[in-house]
Amino acid sequence: MLLPLAGLLVGVLLGLVLNVNVSFEFARYSAVAILAALDSVLGAVRAELDGVYDNRIFISGFVTNAIVAVLLTFIGDRLGLDLYLVALITFGLRIFQNVALIRRHFL
Repeated sequence: MLLPLAGLLVGVLLGLVLNVNVSFEFARYSAVAILAALDSVLGAVRAELDGVYDNRIFISGFVTNAIVAVLLTFIGDRLGLDLYLVALITFGLRIFQNVALIRRHFL
């Protein structure tokens, strides 16, 4: 469980220190990638609390979620559709579910 939390902390700190500006063309891709990463980290925390955390599953899920979300966004851009909203809604729902389960674990 320490690897996902450490990665999240390092990513946030690097983002604050480097002051990276994302162009408008890549804003959708960045939003989808950030939500995919957050979903994976919260899923890893929940799995650790449930006692079923596996580092291989975390890494593969992290990479797979990011690739599928970016591909969906790319295909939507080429078709002129807002397919990135599908990924945003899905990751948003999963993030809220994971946070709710983590909260229930501590209560």
